Parts: sequence; C-alpha cells; structure tokens
Amino acid sequence: MGICASSKRVRQEEQDSDENVVYVMDEQGGGGEGEDGRGARAAASRKVASLFSQKGKKGPNQDAVILCQGFGMEDGVFCGVFDGHGRCGQFISKLVRDYLPFMILSHRNALLMGSDDDDDDPAFSDASASASASSTDGSGQSSPAPAQLLEEWREACANAFEAMDKELKLQANVDCNFSGTTAVCAIKQGKDLIVANLGDSRAVLATMSDTGYLKAVQLTTDQKPNVPQEAERIKRCNGRVFALKDEPSVLRVWLPDEDCPGLAMARSLGDYRLKRHGVVSEPEVTHRRVAPGDLFIILATDGVWDVLSNEEVVSIVCATPRKQHASKAVAEAAAQRWRTRTGPAASPRPGPRRPLAASASASRGGRRTKLAPTISLRTAIHNGS
Repeated sequence: MGICASSKRVRQEEQDSDENVVYVMDEQGGGGEGEDGRGARAAASRKVASLFSQKGKKGPNQDAVILCQGFGMEDGVFCGVFDGHGRCGQFISKLVRDYLPFMILSHRNALLMGSDDDDDDPAFSDASASASASSTDGSGQSSPAPAQLLEEWREACANAFEAMDKELKLQANVDCNFSGTTAVCAIKQGKDLIVANLGDSRAVLATMSDTGYLKAVQLTTDQKPNVPQEAERIKRCNGRVFALKDEPSVLRVWLPDEDCPGLAMARSLGDYRLKRHGVVSEPEVTHRRVAPGDLFIILATDGVWDVLSNEEVVSIVCATPRKQHASKAVAEAAAQRWRTRTGPAASPRPGPRRPLAASASASRGGRRTKLAPTISLRTAIHNGS
C-alpha cells in the first residue's frame, strides 16, 4: 500500500482476545527484544489503554482495534476502532486498522515538512505572524495554536482517509462494493487530543466537573442517515433514505433504482456503489486540550452505544476494580443488555441488505460484536509532564 513504518507489533495474548486486537509500539518507545521485552511492551500498553473485542454467536468478528504508542512523538498515542460491515467487512476493517494510522502520520509529517519549507521563504518570516500562530504550554515549549493544530490534523486525516479509501479499491481479493468499515480514532500529542470519526462508532470522554461530579462528554457525532445534513447530502446525490417497515426507527441508505444495500450509516470507508450517491469517506475531526479533570476516553462500536448510554458506559468503567478489564466489562454489559432486549433466540438490528438477497434482511452475524477500548488520559498526562 505504499506505506513504510518502523514499529513493533505486539498482539494481545490474553485468552479473551483474538487477532482483532493489536498493539503497536514505535521502536524508540522502549522495551527489549525477545519474549521478555515483548511482554514488557504489552504490559506498558495496557497501562495506557484497555482493549477488548467480543464477537457475536454467529459469523466472523468484523471489529478491529489498534493501539499505537510513540505515535508522532515519544509520549504520543493513537487508538483506532473499526467496525466492518458487509460480506468482506472483517477484511476491510483489518486492512484499515493496519494501514490508516501510519497513513495519517505520513500525511501529517508531509504537511509539517511543507510548512518548514515555507518558513524558509522570507515572505513567511515575519516574527509577529509566527508568534500569533503559536502558544506556550506549561513547560515553556512553543506549540501551535489550537485552531492551527486542528486545521493541520484535519487536513492530514482527510488526506489519509481519502488515500485509504482509494487503496481499498485496489485490493483485488476484497470486494468493497457493498462492504466497508467505520473508523473512530483518538490521537494524543502531549496535552492535545485530536479525534477523527467516520461512521456510527463513537468516542466519549469521562471528566470531572468543577463541582466534583463525573460527566460523560460525547466527542463525536453518530453519522447516520437520520442526521438531517447527512440525509440531505445523500438525497442531493440521488441516493434514497428510508426505513424498513419492520424497523421504522432505523433509516438506511439505498441505491436510486435498487432496494439495496440498506446501509445504516452515512459515511464509511469502502461501500463503493454508494460513493456516487452521497456516502462519503471524509471524517469529522475535532480538537480538545486535555484538562486536569479529564480521566479517560472510550471508543466503541454501535454494538455498545445502541444499548448503553454514554453515562452508563462511563459508570461501568469507573466501577471496574482492575482498569485493564474495563473494556471487557463494557462489552459484557452491552451483551447482557442485548440479551435482555431481544431475548435468547432473537437477533438485534439487522445489517445492510445485499443485492443478491434484496428481499430478505441480512443479519450482521447474530448478536452484534462489541468493541470498547478505553484510553487513560491521566496516565498519558503523567508520562508527558
């Protein structure tokens, strides 16, 4: 895919995990070689984040997650969650997991190098202009102003997502016409937090208010066809948006002249038959300066958020005695809620319809898979201070 990255990969070795969960540590991030060094790196990763993926009773697990330490800087962290859908969803989510983080970093570095070249031009050497575009953090080091930082990462993420979408189309063995994946990514650089979101997965921040109350702050918008701006874009491109009679609360995206595929999100990577009809691959990118009261971030697929509220998930994480098990506790709580809601024999919200079976809804593998990594901001802040 044209990406060269220097990193060490450490797969989670606990019995309750599988190949869907991957840790990556930059070679300069520490840890010796051999089995002992590998275990030390995995242990260090779990101090920063808790990752867990749980599949449904039928079909493959189409979720994927990655944690990269040493991302962009010594104490930088990248965490991404990818929820595949369609016949090839499990392959697409893993491809995106393996390449998108390094594509984002590559595009970010390219932008910085271009900026350095501009600084060499006398026309861009005005001292007052440079001062207005940067700020000084608590350590006395100069850093870009929030607006400038957000714009840099927004451009890097938009370029990387676009490039990733094009790369998927080149995969001869993966049919992406009616298959794709969501992507929600959290990038921590010092005390700056950047979140890029595409699709209906979600990022939620747990923080303490000034009065000492625990709050859940949603950092992303679920990009579903029920969002007016999303639906308007799809309709302008001749896509259709409507719900099925047996699930009137779930709006889906359909081709202009065919009752397929019935995609339940408005943005994704892949899904090429819908690209010309308003389903875009452009992420929404936001920035937040990490505050002293910020505790942790939760990234999870809709298998969690469809049945648990933001406040419930934050409370579950806080109530888990061993924080490395927090994500597993969230996934198990979501599984229990699905059982309560649907009954043991029922299948939850069906997934997109496929063109060869347009008259019958296709389930996303029985009970939905659930993926809920949590990233500790306090640990990351401490390491970077």
